Amino acid sequence: MPSAPLFRRFVAPRLREALADTPVVLIHGPRQCGKTTLAQRVGGPRGYRYYSFDDDVARAAAQMDPAGFVADLPRRVILDEVQRVPGLFTALKSAVDRDRVPGRFLLTGSANVLLVPRLSDSLAGRMGILRLHPLAQCELAGRTPGFLDALFAASFRTASSERLGLALAERIVAGGYPAALARATARRRTAWYLDYVETQVQRDVRDLAQVRALDALPRLLALAASYTARLINVTDLAGPFQLSRQTVHDYVTLLERVFLLERLPPWHSNRLSRLVKTPKLHIGDAGLACALLGLDAAQLHRDRAMLGPLLETFVYQELKRQASWGEVPTAFHHFRDRDGVEVDLVLERGGGWVAGVEVKAAATVTPADFRGLRKLREAAGKRFAAGVVLYDGEITAGFGDGLFAVPVRALWETK
Repeated sequence: MPSAPLFRRFVAPRLREALADTPVVLIHGPRQCGKTTLAQRVGGPRGYRYYSFDDDVARAAAQMDPAGFVADLPRRVILDEVQRVPGLFTALKSAVDRDRVPGRFLLTGSANVLLVPRLSDSLAGRMGILRLHPLAQCELAGRTPGFLDALFAASFRTASSERLGLALAERIVAGGYPAALARATARRRTAWYLDYVETQVQRDVRDLAQVRALDALPRLLALAASYTARLINVTDLAGPFQLSRQTVHDYVTLLERVFLLERLPPWHSNRLSRLVKTPKLHIGDAGLACALLGLDAAQLHRDRAMLGPLLETFVYQELKRQASWGEVPTAFHHFRDRDGVEVDLVLERGGGWVAGVEVKAAATVTPADFRGLRKLREAAGKRFAAGVVLYDGEITAGFGDGLFAVPVRALWETK
């Protein structure tokens, strides 16, 4: 099997900055997204030694005597998969308090410590946290993107480009995991994704919680894939299983903690009182979703009912990935009122600027497609930067007052 190619990760400069002034730096994100490779590429030339808690001996030693394990570590060290030894965080805190050297510990983790307050709180003020996602389309292209800057500057110019068509479905189905992309055929890539889910459930989820029905988790994730980009409805998710709504809710939270699912919170405004306050559910990678649903590129291209939501998830994940290495923090929400008027993605940047992105799988755009963006513009008032309808078409064009139709390929091709 070919090894995964090495791509330039655009979050690397932020990692180097954090190591220069922060005692502990954590790179967290799903397994196999490239955390270890990034840590070693940045830390290796700086003399960092590497230890993995997937190694049974290292994990047992750290669990038996966390303080002693940390005391015996070299001056600069990479500790891989730290979520497998949660007791280590207190020992790291004590070591940092004794000797506050920047960049002493470089950690990676495949569980979201921000969802485990006792872990993140133990290193509050001592740890910088960077999120690493699977590869973005612009990383695959080796091209630094400018889409988010263009969005908040409302600087899209009239232009034409080639429609993607089937090639867009191929990008969605491929996903962003380096090891999956290294597979020679789509069939082998699908096999990798399915094996990946089983491994996640058997290892990381089992480590995080006592799960009564472990075999239900892959089936729940597959069901969630069919619900991606929809408002969360735990009753619907619990329907096919002999499990309570509370149990399914807890399982969804577990899948969030290992970055396989994400909740997109609703956007609020004091100007509008009839907003839906339910989060949306998104799977963590569109390629993983397609594998779980048994969809190849040709099937997805024909199945418009699935192409729409999977394209929305694809766009959401691409924008999240691009925002993760940006200098200005970007928060993501969705907008929906009780009349069904909605905007797929609402982005907020420093200073409170608001931008909207509506996603369409169609090859054309009409003024009616801007209905939700116009409502968002009204609600945001002077904070509104721009609204874009991303579609699989050819023309970038203005629709008046900060509204634009933009081909989806601009996500990774805008300079």
